[in-house]
Amino acid sequence: MSKFANMSSVRSDAEASGLKEAARIAIDVSLKVKPDEQVLIVSNPEADVAAIAEALYDAALDAGASPSLIFQPVKTQMDFAEPAVIAAFDARPKVFISLSAEKLGKDPKGFASPYEYKGSKWDHVFHLQLYGEKNCRAFWSPSTTIESFVRTVPIDYDLLKKRCYIIKTFLDEAVRVHVTAPGGTDIMVGLKDRKAHSDDGDFSAGGRGGNLPAGESFISPENGTCQGLIVFDGSISLHDGDIVINDPIRCTLEKGFVTDIKGGEEAAELRRTIELAELNARDYERLGQIPQGAGKLYAKNSRNIGELGIGLNPAARISGRMLEDEKAFSTCHFAIGHNYDNDAPALIHLDGLVKNPTIVAISKDGKETVIEKDGTLIEEIH
Repeated sequence: MSKFANMSSVRSDAEASGLKEAARIAIDVSLKVKPDEQVLIVSNPEADVAAIAEALYDAALDAGASPSLIFQPVKTQMDFAEPAVIAAFDARPKVFISLSAEKLGKDPKGFASPYEYKGSKWDHVFHLQLYGEKNCRAFWSPSTTIESFVRTVPIDYDLLKKRCYIIKTFLDEAVRVHVTAPGGTDIMVGLKDRKAHSDDGDFSAGGRGGNLPAGESFISPENGTCQGLIVFDGSISLHDGDIVINDPIRCTLEKGFVTDIKGGEEAAELRRTIELAELNARDYERLGQIPQGAGKLYAKNSRNIGELGIGLNPAARISGRMLEDEKAFSTCHFAIGHNYDNDAPALIHLDGLVKNPTIVAISKDGKETVIEKDGTLIEEIH
């Protein structure tokens, strides 16, 4: 029986059983939580994410760990986390889980004066502990639902790891990739000196973290190299949430930046989101919330292409929740805003899906390797 009354009272027996099993897989298989480890879980008092957070709390208890669960108000891409959430990292938890209706929230101290560790800088204490010091491991599931979590977490992680590894190898060996799609996307992406990442669900070692549901290989484009046209025709993240796209959004790219956006109301919303990020960057600098002199750079990078990712979770589908959407087979996604190599800071990271892409990796000697053709992975990856 759940330790939380609302978990046992508001869910059907079948749903509760499925959630309990998905939570067990997350704790025992993905994170491999050990007895007596401190587990910090942060969520919001919103029905689905709260119920999942509570199920994870129970699963951590069953594993013999020492979990703590904090609820804070819902945060958007541009909000700061509550002080108590940031302070909780002072305990240096070995495991961190974020189950947010939208976002965890920015770290005001790190944003104003980034933390430094071994020559690298981090604008959030969580990122410092995960990627810098590597003393914790984590996963985060923004905007997930019980139905999605139960359906997409219990998958074959050995097969997923194999697929992620093969695609990561192709991307690591490429100096650029060419992405086309039936919707009109035709873009060249530079990858020189970039390394890909695998969101394969294995978060069992310090310094490892990613999404649940897992399932993508992704990379930060070489700055200033994206050239061509992206036509977003799946779903996209905006400042006030994720949406399924009805009228394709056409983004022209020049030297790594979005220079023009065309389409209907959804394109107008994307423009408004970018313009809001540009405006907020200057306001944040004026208020001392980002380093002095950084406002112009943050504003400029609001139009940067910060990510190319390839969806690899067979249970995922497009539903207007980007956490799951970007993992769906037969899709790739590009993000507008900050990147994962931390050399293009911005206030936003707006993922947008392209359906049925053809993705060709091009090596230094000009050899072309097809990764995906019209939305179908090549046989080697299957």
